[in-house]
Formats: sequence, structure tokens, C-alpha cells
Amino acid sequence: MLKDKHIVLGITGSIAAYKACIIIRLLRKQGAEVQVVITPAGKQFITPVTLSTLTAKPVISEFFASADGTWHSHVDLGLWADAMLIAPATASTIGKMANGVADNMLVTTYLSMKAPVFIAPAMDLDMYSHPSTQRNLQTLASWGNHIIQPQSGWLASGLEGKGRMEEPEAIVKHLEDFFNE
Repeated sequence: MLKDKHIVLGITGSIAAYKACIIIRLLRKQGAEVQVVITPAGKQFITPVTLSTLTAKPVISEFFASADGTWHSHVDLGLWADAMLIAPATASTIGKMANGVADNMLVTTYLSMKAPVFIAPAMDLDMYSHPSTQRNLQTLASWGNHIIQPQSGWLASGLEGKGRMEEPEAIVKHLEDFFNE
């Protein structure tokens, strides 16, 4: 049951970012409150206006909200959330998470997260199978993060293989199953 759950949805710079809209709709339909934190590269694939419209909340991307000194608190987000879902999660973001590289709001929020974290990788098959990506995913899993395995199929590169982000319905089911336990 996701009713009244607070979900931080992290979106990274992947073509699979369009699926985040479906994830938001599914979460909201079940009564969850969703706060999007998007990387600068993520904004190249989907606009904050679209995401804000779907969540009814301003999208967070930068540390500072404006030139007047107001800022977004990654600590507050870590305390507010019942879960963090990073979908899509690129190899770059996964590497930063596994190595504590807090150079954007999404990774900083992850490092401050008190709630369970779910990671849905999305990348080309060679990037996904690369030993560094696999090591980073193993590291994240060993820390208690939930890895939602990507699927095999046709990829944006035109190649076919494992690396396609899991479908939104299956991703949301992972969260449902977690909260139903």
C-alpha cells in the first residue's frame, strides 16, 4: 500500500526518463506524495514543468533555489521520505552513489537518505555489463539498496541486450511489495 507514502523520485540523464512520468502517475494514483529530484542531465530528457505538473510539487535540481540565499535541503528530503526511487539510474549516477561523489542534488539526497532506496538502472548493454558498473551495483546492494534489475530488449542505441530499465508498473510493484511486507 502506497497511500500517504512520501517518495523521492530521482531522475537521471537517460532516454528512459520519459518512463518517470508513468511512475509518477502510478504512485500518485495509489495516494503517494512524490518529490522529484532531477540531475542537470536529466533535464535534457524531460522538463521540470512536465514533472511538476504531474507531482503538483516544484522539481528540485539545484542546491540553491534562487539568488536570494534560499536552498533545498537534502537532509530534510532524507528525513521526509518513506522511500527513494532512482529511475532511471545511469552508470554515472550509480558510480557516484557507490563512491560518495556528492556533486549534484540527487546524489547528495541519496547520501542523506534515511529511508530504503530502490535503484532502477537504465543504460546500454555494454555499459551495464562493464565490470565497474557491476561492481558499483554490488556495492550499493551490499549496503542494503534494492536493485531493480533492468530487462533485456531493444535499446535506444539500436542494439539489443540487457540494460533496458524495468517497466514502470513492475518498478512500482517493487515498492508496493516492500511496503506490504
